[in-house]
Amino acid sequence: MERMVGIKDVAKHAGVSVGTVSNVINRPDMVSEETRHRVLAVIDRLGYVRSESARQLRAGRSRIMALLVLDMGNPFFVDVARGAERAAREAGLRVMVCNSGQSPSEEAEYLALFAEQRVHGVLLTPADATGRNIEAFRRHGIPFVLVDRVAEGATECSVSVDDVMGGALAVRHLVDAGHRAIAYVSGPPGLNQVKDRREGALQALAEAGLDASALRELPTERLDVAAGRDAGARILGLAERPTAVFCANDLLALGVLQAMYAAGVRVPEDVAIVGYDDIEFAAAAVVPLTSVRQPAVTMGAMAAELLLEETAGTTGTAATAEGQPADAHEHRRVVLVPELVVRRSSLPPR
Repeated sequence: MERMVGIKDVAKHAGVSVGTVSNVINRPDMVSEETRHRVLAVIDRLGYVRSESARQLRAGRSRIMALLVLDMGNPFFVDVARGAERAAREAGLRVMVCNSGQSPSEEAEYLALFAEQRVHGVLLTPADATGRNIEAFRRHGIPFVLVDRVAEGATECSVSVDDVMGGALAVRHLVDAGHRAIAYVSGPPGLNQVKDRREGALQALAEAGLDASALRELPTERLDVAAGRDAGARILGLAERPTAVFCANDLLALGVLQAMYAAGVRVPEDVAIVGYDDIEFAAAAVVPLTSVRQPAVTMGAMAAELLLEETAGTTGTAATAEGQPADAHEHRRVVLVPELVVRRSSLPPR
């Protein structure tokens, strides 16, 4: 196995000091043009790649911003990542995207990895409803911003969407269309987003003078299409089948739609369906899906910008002993407004 080329090798072959090579890489304006070209030619010939880990040790923090989401199989989180990557790139950083798979243990392992790697900061959609993982990570002094989750205290920033309003928008639309028996395919009950969307749904029922029993919740272990198909099968097996289904995300809704289609149940004539997130596939479904739109790209970009504000001046410059910026940072909770996008899956028959 060949030894990796180091900065000393470059200096030796170029006939200059290690400090000169470092200047060529980091401060080229301090080196004469002739020397710079000679060193760069050696770097190219030897295939030298600078050690980012060594740079991190000197600077105290890397140029990598970590993004840990619940499910990269969900296009919603892909859009969040796009927004975060755009903001990070403008600041000269890159984004490392990781997937907890909705598993608190996986989340804990990734957070430990981020601490080991001294990442610039973390954008986090929590999988652990207890908050223990966040508290354990907090002691490392690495700034983080919660994404798609409202910060409960004043110790970190967050960017989220008003999920109570979103749940109310979905169910109000169904009630206005005449539905009085609605199923809520909710996903894992421990997730705050699931709870908030249910709260909004119940608010809409109360506004219409309907009892909470008009909403029948069907929890699922995951928030994916397969879980939606399973929930659809359960709905089909109910003695008193609801006339409408509200799903906690679009992947669940697409699964329910598949189950109805396979059973010959017409959507929306027999069962209306509303999803959440308004992913790209929602409009392209065999029956275009009504959905509550979340501004995912904006959410990711704003979260990254809040993290950049908090970490301003910490990359190789003065910071507190805990790794926090010397200048006081005011944590903010940004709550974005959802929008109902009505398509054929919930329109009443003509």
